[in-house]
Amino acid sequence: MEINFLTIPSCRYAYIDQGEGTAWLFIHGFPLDHRMWLPVIHRMSKHVRTIAPDLRGFGQSESPVAPVVTMAEFADDLAHLLDALGVRQRAVICGLSMGGYIAFEFWRRHKERVAGLVLCDTRAASDTPEAARVREATAQRILKEGTNFLADSMLPRLLASQTFQQQPDLAEELRQQICRANPQGAAAATLGMAQRRDMQPVLPEITCPTLVLVGAEDVISPPAEMRSIAEAIPNAQFVEIAEAGHLAPLEKPGIVADAFLDFLRRAAIRTKSD
Repeated sequence: MEINFLTIPSCRYAYIDQGEGTAWLFIHGFPLDHRMWLPVIHRMSKHVRTIAPDLRGFGQSESPVAPVVTMAEFADDLAHLLDALGVRQRAVICGLSMGGYIAFEFWRRHKERVAGLVLCDTRAASDTPEAARVREATAQRILKEGTNFLADSMLPRLLASQTFQQQPDLAEELRQQICRANPQGAAAATLGMAQRRDMQPVLPEITCPTLVLVGAEDVISPPAEMRSIAEAIPNAQFVEIAEAGHLAPLEKPGIVADAFLDFLRRAAIRTKSD
């Protein structure tokens, strides 16, 4: 798919924009880029307008100047992107892992722009002090060594065991993507995640249509934790994807796309075919 570029207040931004109808904004996880969504977008762009950016400091978007980029700043970048693309109607905001943290902030800061919220393999809780210290140390190591060590430490926890066996090329592609991540961008986002707010107290205030989706074998944001998020959000839909880990949309794109389309129908959000 064609990569487009435009300038928003923070940087030169890279994104893809496919399809027509209600906008569905895909927010990638750490330390990946928009490519993690491509298998799902291939299916979804027949029904909605799919917009998938490289967040500031990731993929082909420019690196941040500041040493820290908060989840709120990422969210505001996305609001500027929608403005630049002429998206005036409410959009579905869909984030995975770090992208879920950003989706929460987008909802908190730009509620009037949200038609629906899709939270994939993410967490509502903030970091504990110990976890925040680990992130801070990780950020310093990234700046010194680059991101290669992240592939070794993260990859075994990102995918289900079946995925490693059945899709070895996918695992290798992810390894290469992590190793090529921009160290400055990865470090700034790591520090931003360490500072993120606890969203658990406000979950009952999320009244827009919401889908909570998780891989059955996710060890980073386990199904029990994701189910508790869904139970705290009024009328949220919960979907568990069998034989998938933390990257359920990449591991099982067909099943996940079907769940997304079912969510649109249940939420009565218009699609291209309506």
